[in-house]
Amino acid sequence: MKRRQFIQSTVVGGTSFILPLGLLSFADKKQKLKFGVCADVHKDVMHDADERLKAFIDKASIKNSDFIIQLGDFCQPADHNREFLSIWESYSNENYHVIGNHETDGGFNKQQVIDFWKMPKPYYSFDKNGFHIIVLDGNDKNPSENKAPGYARFVGKEQIKWLTNDLQSTKLPCIIFSHQSIEKNIDGLENRAEIRELFEKENQKAGLNKVVACFSGHHHTDYVAEINEIYYIQINSMSYQWLGGDYKTIRYSKAIDEKFEWIKYTAPYREPLYAFIEINQNQLIIKGVKSSFVGPSPDELDCPEPPENNPTVPFISDRNIKF
Repeated sequence: MKRRQFIQSTVVGGTSFILPLGLLSFADKKQKLKFGVCADVHKDVMHDADERLKAFIDKASIKNSDFIIQLGDFCQPADHNREFLSIWESYSNENYHVIGNHETDGGFNKQQVIDFWKMPKPYYSFDKNGFHIIVLDGNDKNPSENKAPGYARFVGKEQIKWLTNDLQSTKLPCIIFSHQSIEKNIDGLENRAEIRELFEKENQKAGLNKVVACFSGHHHTDYVAEINEIYYIQINSMSYQWLGGDYKTIRYSKAIDEKFEWIKYTAPYREPLYAFIEINQNQLIIKGVKSSFVGPSPDELDCPEPPENNPTVPFISDRNIKF
């Protein structure tokens, strides 16, 4: 099936899923959780990252959201990125961070990222409007000799212990945020099966879906998967899809290309992508943004067909996941 056919038949437009259990029956039925989310802005790649982020903050500022959260690959903790970070911090309500794998490029370490973003810890949790929010750090080192090459994508033993205790200590429905997907086989968390099993056991113990949904970035795609009655939702990059050296194209100008050397390897989105989420007693509603590619699309460049669960698309779909 060609990419365009797949998009038209399964992605574009509102999508409904039915959950088999009374998902939020143990929460206050009048409670609603509303938040704005963006992922993979890549300040250190995109020439117009400031404008993209400001568009999201401007939109979030007129929404009555409980908080905003970014899902990693945001910016390196360098002095020249302080103005970019100040755009994020200008949001008048609560804001939260997830650490991505590219924040430590350029010789930075995780603690410098935590300090720069004023995070409490690399992983943490908090309660909001009758929900328990858990933020994971998928950048722990895998101690195994058979670990995957490249960037770390692992949740370590100490963090697993913390996560287990944190889940057991709350009776609220839980929403999980991570950078790397807990669902995807390719480039997702290496020990994703262990983490999913932890969630599923907690749900069995509670007798209902205590862990409701898991949001991730990293993969620059728009996709939802259901595994054993838990939803794994991938939020597309605010900025682009990576294509690689075989498909490099100058899409803006020679001046921009000289200053921002990595853009030519991407297929940028014309408008920034982000989403606003509402979760209540009956449903999880995603309101996304639709855009287009700057310059030739991946189809026009004859890029290989992506896997079904990794569509290359310039949008975040509207979805209505009914319980």
